[in-house]
Amino acid sequence: ATVIRCKAAVAWEPNKPLVIEEIEVAPPQANEVRIKIVASSLCRSDLYLLREGKKDFNFPLVLGHEAAGIVESVGPGVTEFKQGDKVIPIFISQCRECRFCKSPKTNLCDNSGMPEPDSRLTCKGKKLIQYMGTSTFSEYTVVNQNAVAKVDPAAPLDKVCLLGCGICTGYGAAVNTAKVEPGSTCAVFGLGAVGLAAVMGCKAAGAKRIIAVDTNPDKFDKAKEFGATEFVNPNDHDKPISQVLSDMTSGGVDYSLECIGNVGVMRSALESCVKGWGISVIVGFTNVHDLSTRPVQLLLGRTWTGSAFGGFKSKDGVQQMVKAYMDKKIKVDEFITHNLTLNEVNDAIELLKQGKSIRTVMRISPE
Repeated sequence: ATVIRCKAAVAWEPNKPLVIEEIEVAPPQANEVRIKIVASSLCRSDLYLLREGKKDFNFPLVLGHEAAGIVESVGPGVTEFKQGDKVIPIFISQCRECRFCKSPKTNLCDNSGMPEPDSRLTCKGKKLIQYMGTSTFSEYTVVNQNAVAKVDPAAPLDKVCLLGCGICTGYGAAVNTAKVEPGSTCAVFGLGAVGLAAVMGCKAAGAKRIIAVDTNPDKFDKAKEFGATEFVNPNDHDKPISQVLSDMTSGGVDYSLECIGNVGVMRSALESCVKGWGISVIVGFTNVHDLSTRPVQLLLGRTWTGSAFGGFKSKDGVQQMVKAYMDKKIKVDEFITHNLTLNEVNDAIELLKQGKSIRTVMRISPE
């Protein structure tokens, strides 16, 4: 295998538009897979990184972690994949050997993908950091085999790319982490792709009432399509949203899911839960503020927990969800509001910033 020159969207610094550049992608090394990316969608975590910039991450880098593609070549020691396989790269590994992978209690893995500052991507003589070990806003990328899932050859890559992050994250948070029960009452805060997937998960788990909470009422019709039964816009009320939900449900919801990444909303979501058994799951990502609530909230029997990638063991979960999609058990196409190309990546970013899109899928290379 040789170095591939191809196009990628490079983030040279925080809070600046991405730049389409020619980059070099080195051949895969031991236990690595080089993938031709066919489609990649934009997730809010990509924006978070551009906004919060240097606090957590180094630049320059290539964003993108919700994608699907085709194996172009494999490095030494790779037995699970071969050239031509359809795959989804994943930002959480599953090595199947570490103590986390062997435990049914978690989906974390000790052997994560491409450790910083290791990277197979360069541009103008500079190493490009591989964001989340994936970097899919590029025609080619290299990923550790522990962080790649093989999918059904019949799966449409420009649809199932969404299963690399958002849909599994929201759906699994409801089904695997909260373990929503039939007949229960749920509240979902934030109706982006992750929130809508959480609504879909609550419905699949048999929830009787699913209250969708968002300050953008344009999202309510979409949420209804995924199974929401009631809608609350916090801006329509003088009372705190936790009080509004408590009044609606005679004491609070059984399950709440925060799908935004805002610590104030995380607190509201917890405090919207019923005492005694209410479970609140943090799904939205942020790493720049602390959480707070009064200890009595937890003393009275509420549980506050979090979920990464919906609690799915990554390779197994992606395969399971692709199968569910192919069997028409879950919605995927309905999340896609826009289709663009890699050259239009900054337009995709604007659409998401302005709340005009749920998911924009960018066609990166022909299948």
